[in-house]
Amino acid sequence: MESIMSSISGLGNFAMYFAVSIILLFVFKVLYAFVTPHDEWKLVKEEKSDAAAIGFAGAIIGFAIALAGAATNSASLIDFAIWGLVALIAQLFAFAILRFTFMPKIAERINNNETSAGIMLAGMSVAVGLLNAACMSY
Repeated sequence: MESIMSSISGLGNFAMYFAVSIILLFVFKVLYAFVTPHDEWKLVKEEKSDAAAIGFAGAIIGFAIALAGAATNSASLIDFAIWGLVALIAQLFAFAILRFTFMPKIAERINNNETSAGIMLAGMSVAVGLLNAACMSY
């Protein structure tokens, strides 16, 4: 019984970190949808756009990877929340870089359901998430 109690002694911290993670994921989803000129939810739900689904899923996965890095390396819940916000900004910045430099017609291409554009967006988002997480291992 003692080993079980010892195993779950961190359950409160887990719950707090997990709750903050879910809140940050939701904030990311809202802000990401705000900064992208295309409506991901409409494209995915109503038009069943593969390109939008792939790109949006990649963005969420990339952010979750960065958030995992923040959780792993944080010293406290406040530290985690701050670095989670840094990760959020970095992921949104990555979309801006892709949109305004490498692929200026990315939104138009996703609106046209060009799967290759969704794959590139997803790849860039996941790559930035990995770099973001690695850079948080200060």
